[in-house]
Amino acid sequence: MAAGSALVIGAGAEAGLGAKLAQCFAREGLRVFVAGRTAARLNAIAEGIKQAGGLAEPKVADATREKEVIALFDEAARHDDLELVVYNVGNTLAAPLLDLAAADFETLWRQNALGGFLAGREAVRRMLPKGRGTILFTGATASLRARPPFTGFASAKAALRAVAQGLAREFGPQGIHVAHVVIDGVIDGAYAREKFPDFVRAKGEEGLVDPAAIADMFLALHRQPKSAWTHELDLRPFRETF
Repeated sequence: MAAGSALVIGAGAEAGLGAKLAQCFAREGLRVFVAGRTAARLNAIAEGIKQAGGLAEPKVADATREKEVIALFDEAARHDDLELVVYNVGNTLAAPLLDLAAADFETLWRQNALGGFLAGREAVRRMLPKGRGTILFTGATASLRARPPFTGFASAKAALRAVAQGLAREFGPQGIHVAHVVIDGVIDGAYAREKFPDFVRAKGEEGLVDPAAIADMFLALHRQPKSAWTHELDLRPFRETF
C-alpha cells in the first residue's frame, strides 16, 4: 500500500471526476483530502470513502483565494507526506463572444489559470524539499483550440495548460512530475446528465468518458518511473472524432 496523502481540488457530485479521483487514490492507501466549495458534497464523498475502508477528509476551500489555498495545503501536508495533487477545478461556460461579460471571462480565468497557479505553486513548495511528488491538471478539448461559443472557457483552459507546462519545465528536473490531461470528450457525470440530457442520449452507450477510467489514468501517471514520464495525455471515447 502507498504511504502519504493526496489532495484533490475540485470535487462535487459523488458521480463526478473529483469524487472518482479521491476514491481511486484512497484505494491505493493514500489519505485523501477532498477540497471544493460545497460542504455537503465533500462530506458525502469522504463518508463513502471511509465506509469503503479508506482515509478521507473533506476541506471546504475556494481555489481562487490565495489564503484559503495556502491553508488547504498546510492542512494536507501536516500529518502525511503530500505526494499527489490534482487540480480539477473549472466549470465550462457557453457564451457567444459578444454576449460574454467581462466578469464571466474573469471568473473563468480565476477558476483555471489563477487557481491552477496557486495550487501548483503551493504543491511545489511542499514537494521540492523532498525532491519528488506528482501534480496533475485536468484539461479539456478547449485547452488546445478555441471554438465558439466557448472562447472564454478555451482561453482559461489554455492558460492552465501553460501553467502546467511552465511548472513541468522548471521543476521536472528537480523530481516533480507535472502532467496535463486533456479530456477530449464529455465526462459521464451528474453535470452532463443534468445540463445536457439530449446530448448524452445522442452519444449513446460508451459515448461519454467514464470518470472512473479517467481516475485510473491519473493514478497511472502518478506511478510512472522517472525514466519515462508523460507530460501531456489525451483521453477520449473510442467513438469521439479528433
